[in-house]
Amino acid sequence: MSQPLSEQTVALVKATVPALEAHGLDIVHEMYSRMFQNPEIRDLFNQSHHGDTGSQPRALTGAILAYASNIDNLGALAPAVERIAQKHVGLQILPEHYPHVAEALLGAIKAVLGEAATEEILGAWGEAYWFLANILIARERRVYDEQKEMTGGWNGWRDFNVEEVVRESSVINSFVLRPVDGDRVMAHKPGQYLTFWFEIPGHPPVKRNYSISSAPNGQTYRISVKREPLGLASGWLHDEVKPGTILKVAAPAGEFFLADHVERPVVLLSGGVGLTPMVAMLEALVAQETEVPVQYIHGTHDRETHAMREHVRTVAAQGKAVQVVDFHQTPLGDEVEGRDYDAAGIITDDWLTANTPVADADYYICGPRPFLRHAVSTLSLAGVPSSRIHYEFFGPADELLAA
Repeated sequence: MSQPLSEQTVALVKATVPALEAHGLDIVHEMYSRMFQNPEIRDLFNQSHHGDTGSQPRALTGAILAYASNIDNLGALAPAVERIAQKHVGLQILPEHYPHVAEALLGAIKAVLGEAATEEILGAWGEAYWFLANILIARERRVYDEQKEMTGGWNGWRDFNVEEVVRESSVINSFVLRPVDGDRVMAHKPGQYLTFWFEIPGHPPVKRNYSISSAPNGQTYRISVKREPLGLASGWLHDEVKPGTILKVAAPAGEFFLADHVERPVVLLSGGVGLTPMVAMLEALVAQETEVPVQYIHGTHDRETHAMREHVRTVAAQGKAVQVVDFHQTPLGDEVEGRDYDAAGIITDDWLTANTPVADADYYICGPRPFLRHAVSTLSLAGVPSSRIHYEFFGPADELLAA
């Protein structure tokens, strides 16, 4: 267990908040530049989140600033710590990787702040870093142990065979994965993701997270992937991965998942490819024969981009109290309301608050950032407490968490 931070360290770290507000992003860019000089460390990260347009540097800048600002009230950071630990487990971050980060972070602070980064300041940040690092290392070890001890569980990278590829829409394909060793797979919590290590010719190793889009069955996983414009990994999956392809996969991880015991109405709300964890949750709720009302509400552009529509309705028809509502933002000319979709346009504030049980439902939300920001703010303003708003999106949690 980490020793408490000294009062001097707490005071010194809090005193650096103005400097972090002014120069935090520069520090983070410098830190990553130093870390990525080591190919072994570089290859641990999802490179699509880095670079000039990447969101990870902004996310880490916000996290460092939040840590400095709340260093005397670390309980406020517990949800963020859990999210980071789960991401680290997916990426197979181990205790021996942490010293590289410490060296890069302290070196970056010194390089960017210059003479303002006194030995006292650097010493305080070194103590603060290792305090948080030890918390993360301990939590990650528990998650690794839990994964290994579960039936069908594993640590590290396990080979999976692509058993089936299914075209779900004009932009989304599903991939059914079965372990090459023929053994069982651990039961994920619906909403969790798998982390993949792709070896794409002509590129360094590529890491990606994809939500599992099926309920636990002990035998296989399914992921459903949208082809992103200029997306290296998604383009490779769509164009090159066929039945028989072997992929390296880490065990399920993630802090966004359906409650083990559902006692209140459930609203599954998604936009675009955000439907993937919602389909897993819907399948699980129906398989559990839950008695609570379940609403599956999904928004997409039109019939061509609408993935898994018939599958969702088939699953919902087997449930006891499941309602499906599909929104098409711009229906095609030959689409018919009531046949191809249920409502035209976007999911509005008024519709959401008038047609879902805001007084007592648990909301699970996934989709693009604008969709999520809108949904979370709408529900919050409608009086839904944060304890009943659960959300996930693909990529680092930066401004959404701040909001």
